[in-house]
Amino acid sequence: MSISRRNARRSVRFLGLASASAALVLGVSGQALACNISEFKAEAVCTGEKGQIKVTDRDFSGQLATVSVYLENNGADEKKIGEQQVKGTKEGATIVFDEDWAPGAVYRVNVNVPKFINNKSITPNLTAPATACKKEESPSPTAPASESPAPTASASTPAEESASPAPSASESSSAAAPVSEAPSNAPSAAIGDSNLAETGANSNTGLIAGVAGALVVVGGGAVYFGMRRRGAKTGS
Repeated sequence: MSISRRNARRSVRFLGLASASAALVLGVSGQALACNISEFKAEAVCTGEKGQIKVTDRDFSGQLATVSVYLENNGADEKKIGEQQVKGTKEGATIVFDEDWAPGAVYRVNVNVPKFINNKSITPNLTAPATACKKEESPSPTAPASESPAPTASASTPAEESASPAPSASESSSAAAPVSEAPSNAPSAAIGDSNLAETGANSNTGLIAGVAGALVVVGGGAVYFGMRRRGAKTGS
């Protein structure tokens, strides 16, 4: 049974349409698989005490992509951290941006691949971890500093104790005041004693009394002898 030319033409036309459709589907799918924003991944990491932002491209077609990183502030670009180019691989090609990110900082990672990705950003934006790379000094070393005032307080306590004898010194000076007053009274007493001495036993009263007594004896003797002579005269 022979195939007519009409049927042959129909078969060729059908195969041509099928091939064109397959090529179109393969082309579109090839472009879709060649490079896509979902093949890019960004993360904030620590290398020692330094912060970094790593962007990995898993585009196995090896398209040249330009990656830009921006620091965000209230949903707007605050500053550009850097820009690099990368060719993706099936295993993943990684580029690194040195950035001492702050905990919770937000970054926008923009990717541009001509004919494939037209300046699209990785969604959602990159948010840095809550812990910084460089460990801050713990408050424990400052604890001894807070405890150090305790010795100063104890030192101030002896100062107060040493200050307490000061009133005793003032008391001693106040106690010494009556002593200084005693000598002022002593001369007055001495003066009184000298006055008493002039009018008392230490004066010339004894001498005068002795002389008076002798005069009395002498006078009495004179009277006695006078009366005796007078009696003798009367008797004769």
